[in-house]
Order: sequence, then structure tokens, then C-alpha cells
Amino acid sequence: VQLQACGGGLVQAGGSLRLSCAASGTGDVNFLGMGWYRQTPGKQRDMVATISSGGGVDYQDSVSGRFTISRDNAKNTAYLQMNSLKPEDTAVYYCAADWDTRILSSPVPRNVGEYDHWGPGTQVTVSS
Repeated sequence: VQLQACGGGLVQAGGSLRLSCAASGTGDVNFLGMGWYRQTPGKQRDMVATISSGGGVDYQDSVSGRFTISRDNAKNTAYLQMNSLKPEDTAVYYCAADWDTRILSSPVPRNVGEYDHWGPGTQVTVSS
């Protein structure tokens, strides 16, 4: 599975961005659990939001209510809608995917190292 993320950029605090992550390759992407992670220099890569193959979602507390993860299986794409952005949201954002064993209604809690597939990062910069 190859992942290609896009949609990052520079935005003022309070603004919005939408990230997209397109999956391609072999396998039925309907069985992919997907997630968005972010990383700042010198820090570990942290989970932002995850979505299961069945559409169940989970969020980091700091983004809950501001960010929305979704997926469009017909387009093999996952999205991260980011609203009310804050300077502390500035980071490189990464899309990740791994296979669910079946269609799951809730995301499987996964550590960073448990994801088999990662896309290249996309920079999000929020100015104050």
C-alpha cells in the first residue's frame, strides 16, 4: 500500500486546512485502518486521529472538537479536516495505514511502530 498525503500549508490561527491521504496498491482498502500522526522537531510522533475500517474514530484530546477524520472508500482516501487551528498544531503531519482483520467499528489502538504503511509528511504551519 502506498500513501500520498497532501493539503498542508501555512494558515493563521483560527483558520482551517484539510489534509487528504490517498491509498493505492494491492489489497482491499476498505479493510485499512487509517490514522493521522504529527511530529515536531525533537519530539516523538503522536497520534492525532484514527479511523477504523468501519468508520469508528478516535482523537487526541487536544484536537477533539476541532479536527474531524473521515474516509471515502470509493476514492480510497482519508481526510483530516482541521478547524480552529492553533500555533501548537504546527507540525509535520503523517498519514498511516494498517490492515484490520475485519471491518471494525472502532479503531484498533496502535503504537507508531505497529503501522505497516506511512505516507510522506506534509507540513502544517499555524501562525499566531
